[in-house]
Amino acid sequence: MKCIRSRRVVTPDGVQEASIHIRDGRIEHVAPYEEVPDGAELDEAGDAVVMAGLVDSHVHINEPGRTDWEGFETATRAAAAGGVTTLVDMPLNSVPATTTTKGFQAKLDAAHGKCHVDVGFWGGVVPGNTDALAALYEAGVLGFKCFLSPSGVDEFQNVSPADLEEAMPVLSELDAVLLCHAELPSVLEDAAQVWQHGNPRHYGLYLASRPRSAEDQAIALMAELSQRFDTRVHIVHVSSATALPFIERAKARGARLTAESCTHYLYFGSDDVAEGATEFKCAPPIRPRGNADELWKALRDGCLDLVATDHSPSPPELKCLDTGRFDEAWGGIASLQLLLPVLWTAARARGHKLEDVAQWASSAPARLAGISERKGSLRPGSDADIVIWDPDAEFTVDAQSLQHRHKLTPYDGRRLQGVVHKTYLRGEVVYDDGNFAHPTGKPLLNPQTPTP
Repeated sequence: MKCIRSRRVVTPDGVQEASIHIRDGRIEHVAPYEEVPDGAELDEAGDAVVMAGLVDSHVHINEPGRTDWEGFETATRAAAAGGVTTLVDMPLNSVPATTTTKGFQAKLDAAHGKCHVDVGFWGGVVPGNTDALAALYEAGVLGFKCFLSPSGVDEFQNVSPADLEEAMPVLSELDAVLLCHAELPSVLEDAAQVWQHGNPRHYGLYLASRPRSAEDQAIALMAELSQRFDTRVHIVHVSSATALPFIERAKARGARLTAESCTHYLYFGSDDVAEGATEFKCAPPIRPRGNADELWKALRDGCLDLVATDHSPSPPELKCLDTGRFDEAWGGIASLQLLLPVLWTAARARGHKLEDVAQWASSAPARLAGISERKGSLRPGSDADIVIWDPDAEFTVDAQSLQHRHKLTPYDGRRLQGVVHKTYLRGEVVYDDGNFAHPTGKPLLNPQTPTP
């Protein structure tokens, strides 16, 4: 028996003094603070916050095939150091992509023995693989991801409305969620003409090349398809506040639609991006400052359901740091280890509470991935995935000290609140103030997958 107790435990019923009793890697009881079983191994957290480990449902690990971009060992070390106890890996940027059972098995093989936290996997919907979806789901992927616009890699082609009309009835029959990168390619193709004139180092030109209308129209399309086929649809990385009414109306009409935003859209504004600062490039782009205020309101009101990082690193040379050209740089922001402090710093400044952060970054993404019976909250029966952290401590981000493979992030030098001290995975310490345990993370298969 183990016991962790604190004066500030974030439970489903709010923040309270509590003692968490752990047996065989699971939470057995959330008891009053004074209740410590005889002989229990006690971790006394004092006034530090004890919270369910975070679940980042949007991470590009890139292994196998592009392990020089990122990999299971480095990504999961970063997660553990940031209090993230579960990752869900995106199906693209690896070679092969997770669009067949063979590709999925390659992922599982590559991850074996390397993971410091637990890892689930999204499968991919691409043109022509509808017949593979049921087998992928039975093999254990937690759901599926598609792109409406080009993904940037040849192994993962974007889908057309006709492709979706073929795939979505299958997903509905499986009751599997479809995650969507929602930007309309026709709008992006027209907008790309802006690169013919102007300075490619200027972020305003990149903004113009990926206008809000591309995102807004794509989200409207996915909302309509979700309702037509009764398919669970999740919109990833919402950046455009003018798309929010489409999400609100779809939810009001009963569409099975959820949506996320990402830490960089909630923390930064386009005015933060200096000329040539390609470390900020992502798609959709970071929009003007007032836009973030609307995204925060949408989180508060439940229009947006959760927050993820969309951790999407690459080798620094692909970011074109030497030229600063936004038209040529790879799009993707590295931030996995910083999910908790970035979200907490921005949320606290807007009057949000610890319970809100736990909802947006732990319990809601666990529900999206279909693993909420085990992950995302401190309640009896759940895995004892726990982060102990100080919400009042401040630190300055030093990119070189981060655990992900390439030390490039737009948060470098930023002053943040929230220092992670200790991370538990199924009751065992995997991170302790800079020290890491031997990797003990496991693959998370969807609950409908038969046990081998």
